[in-house]
Amino acid sequence: MIPARISAAVCRALFAAALAALPATAPHAAVPGIAGPTFNLVASEGRSSQPDGNSIYSWGYGCDGAATTVPYAGGCPLMQIPGPTMIVTEGQTVTVNLVNRLPAAAGNASMVFAGMDVSASGGAPGILAQEATHDAATGKVTYTFVAGKPGTYAYYSGTRPDLQIEMGMYGALIVLPATAQPGCKKGSLSHAASAYDHPATCYDREYLFQFAEMDSRIHEAAEAAVLAGAAGPVSVKTEPYQPNYFLINGRSMPDLMDTSYAPNYPNQPYNANPHMHPGELLLMRVIGQGRTQHPFHFHGNHARVLARDGNLITAMGDTANPPRLAGPLLFTIPTVPGQSVDAIFTWTGQGLNWDAYGANNGHKCNGKDAPSPGFDPDTREYCPDHNKAIPATPADPNIVANGLWYGGTPYLGLQNANNTPLPPGQTRINPGAGYAYMWHSHNEREITTNDVFPGGMMMMMIIDPPGNTIDEKL
Repeated sequence: MIPARISAAVCRALFAAALAALPATAPHAAVPGIAGPTFNLVASEGRSSQPDGNSIYSWGYGCDGAATTVPYAGGCPLMQIPGPTMIVTEGQTVTVNLVNRLPAAAGNASMVFAGMDVSASGGAPGILAQEATHDAATGKVTYTFVAGKPGTYAYYSGTRPDLQIEMGMYGALIVLPATAQPGCKKGSLSHAASAYDHPATCYDREYLFQFAEMDSRIHEAAEAAVLAGAAGPVSVKTEPYQPNYFLINGRSMPDLMDTSYAPNYPNQPYNANPHMHPGELLLMRVIGQGRTQHPFHFHGNHARVLARDGNLITAMGDTANPPRLAGPLLFTIPTVPGQSVDAIFTWTGQGLNWDAYGANNGHKCNGKDAPSPGFDPDTREYCPDHNKAIPATPADPNIVANGLWYGGTPYLGLQNANNTPLPPGQTRINPGAGYAYMWHSHNEREITTNDVFPGGMMMMMIIDPPGNTIDEKL
């Protein structure tokens, strides 16, 4: 029987356990996308799936034929939202060929690459970019630019952007460093897993978060014009703007926590379901792709901003010392439309004020190999909290629903190879369970789907126990 009154801690546990019943995602060390430096893309129509069961008519970019997907196998359809994440290396000459297969009512299509010096040929001149037309012989546009410096960048339509970006024509470009940085672990896609050409930008995992909103009434008006066989470009009212769907990587909660490339969402291949081990460095690549700002609030720790729009934020150095990182610590990233932010997030248990690993676990807090004062090099625990008792009685497992992340105890997994027993009164239901922190928009309306809560811009950051394997394959 559920008691009439439940503490706030139990309410949070209930919410996390309920979310745990959702399909689990296999996290990945690198952002999924397609490898360059040459990309053959197409602009075409399709539909996006929403958690309320609605299928919304949309336009987007996709792959014109086979594409090499990285870091693991996955499809690249003719239309997807967001568009394919293009991954290149610093210094490469990038070529993007765009073919327009949108319906005639949509008119021309184009691509703008933020922060890049682009040359273009083919198609027809447009206000912001060279545009791909429907002419089979001359309509294709080729965009060329040099990926001059590492970072996270947006691309989007430069043709009637108030309509075409709303319809789904946006995506991301990631430029990886060309050279290894000292101290960084070797990455799967670049010479070293660093975000920039700076030794302090190492990371262990990376996730891309593209924030956008959608007004389904605009999409319905565009679909009606297409079905009527209107000659393009048709006039579709985009004001007043009243978005009712709020998306991260093209999906809303809970769909965004399903696997990347899940067949349930053929035109929305990318998820938003970050996992990490304690002490790992997680690179957050954040882009505001919509018309309005969405405050991206993350629990568990602050994040150190590395760069904005591919510009590393540093303080002046000297001949003996390189410039040091100078970005702010944030607990909310304002996803400004058109702006990208790269930041590093980590979790060590600092601030909990108890020993999350269990008092019987050994530690090396005073060892010479400690990466920084006060943190264990193996468990990554915050040493001043070692041996501190948990100041609360764990919830009764008969009351708190069991889920994939609920372990039956606040202690974080089994840290010892010899399975040191837990303190008296503690029961471990799932040794692979960890901590779950909500990451979400801080605008309450944006954590709804068509005005239904919960939904929209909401996900869970999962802290997996140090000894638990995070499967990086689908």
